[in-house]
Amino acid sequence: MRRRALLSGEQSKAARALLSWSRVRLAAKAHISEPTVVDFENGSRNPNPRHVTAIRQALEDAGIVFGPEGPLLPRSETPNGDRQTDNRMWRRRQTKRLET
Repeated sequence: MRRRALLSGEQSKAARALLSWSRVRLAAKAHISEPTVVDFENGSRNPNPRHVTAIRQALEDAGIVFGPEGPLLPRSETPNGDRQTDNRMWRRRQTKRLET
């Protein structure tokens, strides 16, 4: 099995931008704290390799592909092909959950 290259903070930021994800959402998807994501992306500390792996896995699970040119988001798998709609729907669900 070939080992994947670790992720850089810049790649994480770029991938989040492609997905229109906040740091909070990435942290939730990776099951880590938001300050861990902030520190990683800002380069203010060396993160635990398990956390970097979790971040990368969360981004890949969302459809990000890491290539030599950087992170890419191939065509969306949503039925209408609109990832923005998918993100808005996720936000609505989160808001409703907080209201209850």
